[in-house]
This record gives sequence, structure tokens and C-alpha cells, in this order.
Amino acid sequence: MAYPSTSPHPAPRSTRRSPGAVVAVLAFVGIVVSLMQTLVVPLIPKLPLLLDAAPSDTSWVITSTLLAGAVVTPIAGRLGDMYGKRPMLVASLAVLVVGSIVCALAASVWPMVIGRTLQGLAMGAIPLGISILRDELPREKVGAAIATMSATMGVGGAIGLPLASVIAQYSDWHMLFWVAAGLGTASLLLVLGMLPASASRPGGRFDTLGALGLCTGLVALLLPVSKGSVWGWNSPLVLGMLGASLLVLVCWGWWQLRTAAPLVDLRVSARAPVLFTNLASVAVGFGMYAMTLVFPQLLMAPASTGYGLGLDMVATGLVLTPGGLVMMALSPVSARLSAARGPRTTLLLGAGVIGAGYLPLLVLAPALWLVLGSSLVIGAGIGLAYAAMPALIMGAVPLTESAAANGLNALMRSVGTSGSAAVLGVVLAGMSSGTGAAAVPTLEGFRVSFAIAAGTAALAAILAACVPRTGRLQQVQSEDVRPVRASDVTAAMDAAEGTAKHDGK
Repeated sequence: MAYPSTSPHPAPRSTRRSPGAVVAVLAFVGIVVSLMQTLVVPLIPKLPLLLDAAPSDTSWVITSTLLAGAVVTPIAGRLGDMYGKRPMLVASLAVLVVGSIVCALAASVWPMVIGRTLQGLAMGAIPLGISILRDELPREKVGAAIATMSATMGVGGAIGLPLASVIAQYSDWHMLFWVAAGLGTASLLLVLGMLPASASRPGGRFDTLGALGLCTGLVALLLPVSKGSVWGWNSPLVLGMLGASLLVLVCWGWWQLRTAAPLVDLRVSARAPVLFTNLASVAVGFGMYAMTLVFPQLLMAPASTGYGLGLDMVATGLVLTPGGLVMMALSPVSARLSAARGPRTTLLLGAGVIGAGYLPLLVLAPALWLVLGSSLVIGAGIGLAYAAMPALIMGAVPLTESAAANGLNALMRSVGTSGSAAVLGVVLAGMSSGTGAAAVPTLEGFRVSFAIAAGTAALAAILAACVPRTGRLQQVQSEDVRPVRASDVTAAMDAAEGTAKHDGK
């Protein structure tokens, strides 16, 4: 299949801004966008009272953001590949600002849900930012920059929890969203002032039918996964939506294989490096979200249980913040490791470290030092794994597909986090003592959750081991894109050009 292009070679990179400025701006954008995921966590118990609505309705404040983020990432990536990544990044941040203002002015549940949906649509900014780094930076700086950008997804979530807790505790809850609007505006101005316009805009026809099919299939899949514990896993609604999602996604895949300009090139996605990286991303996303979901409940469980640590939300956020900062601190380490040993090794190591972080919690009595230490180890593993995923993806896809491929990889992580929320939510709810709002997961419930998380990390390591170790990746069958090596993103295009010449002989 030929990929659209306006020239026989990739467009030259822009040099209007220093690499450091580009990385700094995009890292700030990544932190701001990922912060939206944890922004309302401190408000969850109070939302029914604050919005005068039933808990089943206020749960949409969380669900709508997750669904919107999952749906938009591959679509925003494809539009960025076609019409320019910077314009799509600007659009994503503008939507975030509008959504934050809508939430800040909301006094009832459904305007809040609309605003949170708009905030979720900004999640496309992260894969777009990763692809911009590939376009704009010198090849020798791409690996470290990707690692830094990837780490922001964890950092934003980690710092969002204590920040939101402090604001919610000492100010009116609407202030959370005014702060979000201010951060979004600052990000937008930085992008407009500091990022160069993309030099690569191959254009082409947007696959509208494919986008609608993907949206329908994902909503039909992720909605029952997110709400199954409320609606009932055996209910006709949940089973019907899961069946419909399977049917729609099969039809969508059939269409993607036959249309001339697919939303997602499934032939590229089926290559071993891309396929196994995306599958490992699901497992890593599961293991990552287990920490976000389970650790706060253990830290805030009453001390009277004998295992709970009895912390409030602000203290809980402060305990978990260092884990997010470790992700950022390890970004240069992961980049050097990927350059020396290949991103496959980095992903394999990251998955192993995540699993190792959960193991002490299976045998030792809960203590503050233990939870803090485990969160640091798990954060280190997430930082390594998240940095390796886009490097593997971009080492295996053509330049004209980089944003869409990163969007699909981000979607796989979202599927993992949604699955983690569903599975561990059922485990913790089913292994609780007490009734109603006073129900607290038992120690056995926490340990089963940690065992499941460790198991998914082991699965991620197995899937990472299935990524081809060395050698050329399958060459893209297009005369306008050179093949690249997954083992070294920073030298990808140079290595591939030499290989192609050798084959020509």
C-alpha cells in the first residue's frame, strides 16, 4: 500500500527552535493533559452532594473523560499525520480550555459531564507531541526526548492527586477547573509561540466511516467495562454492548483492510514489533492503573482495620507523588538504555520492575515505608516501559503514520487502564468488610489485587520478549518512506537507508 506524500522523501526538519525548547514545551503539555485524568479524584465521594445527583449519574464525570480520551487518540493522530501535528495539538489544547471553563461554571451533573468529555478529548495531544519530537529534533536527541515526553503521562497523574486534594480541601471545588483552564491556556500559548509549524503534511482523504466505526466499537467495549460493576456483568445491557463491540470492530477491521486511506493501517499494525508492543501496552496499562486505584484505598483505609494506614487524601497524594517524579527522573536513563540495548530491552526491564514492585506487598504487612518504596519501584518500571513503547512503535512504522501509530498505542494503554479499573474494582468490592459507604477492602482483597497486577506485569514481560530482538523490520512497501530499525530510534533512518541499498545489490 502506498502512503500519501507530497515528495519522494520525508520533509526536512524545522530548525526554528532549539531542541531543548521543543522538549520543554511538549513535556509541559503532556503533564497538563495527563493531569486531567486525576483532577476530580478528590471530589468523587462528594460529587453527588456537590452536583445534587445520584452516584450512578456522577460516575459519568470519570467515565466520560476516559471514554473520550480512548476514542480521540488514534483519530487525532491520523489527522495530525494528514494535516499537520501542530494544528491538531493546538485544537486539542483549545478543547481542553473550553472543557475546563464549562466545568468551572457547572452547577449540575450533565454540564460537568460535557466539560469533562471535552477535557478527555485533549488526550490526543500526547501521541501528537511524541510524533512532533520525531519530526523536529535531530536524530541523536529523539530517544531522550521521547522518554521525557512519555514520562509526563505518569508525572501528570501523580502530581495531579495532591494538587487537586489541596485545592479541593482549602478552596471552592470550582477552582480546580479554573486552574485547569489556566494551565491549558498557558500550554496553548507556549505551543503557538515556541513550536514550529510541521514541515510534513502529506494530506490525503480522512476515513470518516472508519472513524465512526472505531468510535462506536470502542464505546460499546469500554462503556460496559467501566460500568459493568454498576449495571451488572450478567445484565443484557452489558452482554449486548460487548457483543455489539465485537461485531462492529470486526466490520471496522474489514473496512480498514479494504479502503485506500485507512484510519489505522492494520497491515503495519500487524507486524510483530507493533503488534506485540501494543499487546504489552495493554498489560502495562493494567499494572500501572492498579497502583493508582489500589494504593490510595490502602493508605486511606482506617487504622482500626489493623492494616489500613488511616491517611487523608492530601497525605495520600503526597506519599504517591514521588513515584511519578521517579518516572521523569529515569527518562534519560531509559533513553540511554534504549540506545545501547534497544527499546525492546527497556520495555522488558520496565515490565519486570513493575512486577517486582508489587511482590513485597504480597507477603509483608502494610506500612507507610512499604507502600512508598513499592510506589517508587513501580514508578521506575512504568517510566522505563512508557519510554520504550513509542520508540518501538516509531521504529517500525513509516514517518507518515507515526502520529496515528502512537495514537493507537495510547489507545491500547487506555484499554489496559479501563480493564484494570473493572477487574480490580470487582475484586475489591467483592472482598470487602462493612456495608455501604463504610465498606473497606480486606487485606486479602488488597493482596489479590497486587497479585493480579504482578501477573499482568509478568505477561507484559512475556509479550515484550516476543518483539523481534534484532535485524531489519519488515520493509514498508512504499517508495516514499524508508524502513527503520526498532533497536535504535535515534539512528533509525540512517540505518534503514544503508540496509535498503544493500538489498538493492
